[in-house]
Amino acid sequence: MNEIENILFNIKHRPFEIPKGKWIYYQEWNKALFLHWKVPIEILRELVSEKLNIDTLEGNAYVSLVAFTMEKIRPRNLPSLSFISDFAEINLRTYIENDNKKGVYFLNIEAEKSLSAFIARQLSGLPYEKSNISRTETKFKSENLNKDFFLDTDFEIKEIVTKKKELDKWLTERYCLYLEEDKTFYRYDIHHKEWEIKNVELKKLKLKYILGNLNLVSKPNLAHYSNGVKVVAWKREKI
Repeated sequence: MNEIENILFNIKHRPFEIPKGKWIYYQEWNKALFLHWKVPIEILRELVSEKLNIDTLEGNAYVSLVAFTMEKIRPRNLPSLSFISDFAEINLRTYIENDNKKGVYFLNIEAEKSLSAFIARQLSGLPYEKSNISRTETKFKSENLNKDFFLDTDFEIKEIVTKKKELDKWLTERYCLYLEEDKTFYRYDIHHKEWEIKNVELKKLKLKYILGNLNLVSKPNLAHYSNGVKVVAWKREKI
């Protein structure tokens, strides 16, 4: 069994059926820092179309900032090219459930490389843009001059979370993403093994992400770290 067959074989953790047909993209989301905030759903509603149902847990809506390294992204049957395929990324996302499929919706996506951002935007339709990003194993720094967004964090990776709470799974185990493009709505189905998450201590955190009335400048309600997952994705479908 090769690596991708192994990914596709591990499906018990999925909340809904794996897609039919062939996957079309492979990618790795590595060394991921997750920062999660509870936010008033009314603020999110201003940023998310009424056609997408904002998902909540126990009445609470969330946004998450995920800072990680994208690696080896490639189309099916083609090799990855590291100067395009490998780059640091930061996405700001909230949580959607349409057609009984829990997924994510990106409020903002930033990439370390201009070329990578351009190609990803053209191929996926996702709103990638360039930001000045640098990272080490335990530090992440980004400055988006166009939007006056920034992140500067230093963190310590702790032990594996062996007993995940419902919220841990709700925030991480998402197997599709939603996209609005030219007033049309799409869903990308994805699959990967279950996230192995670790506790993390934030030694330093300075950030500023302001979109409309969403104002992320303070410590998150919850944080996770993961070594990463290997991901396959299918062609988007109109919803």
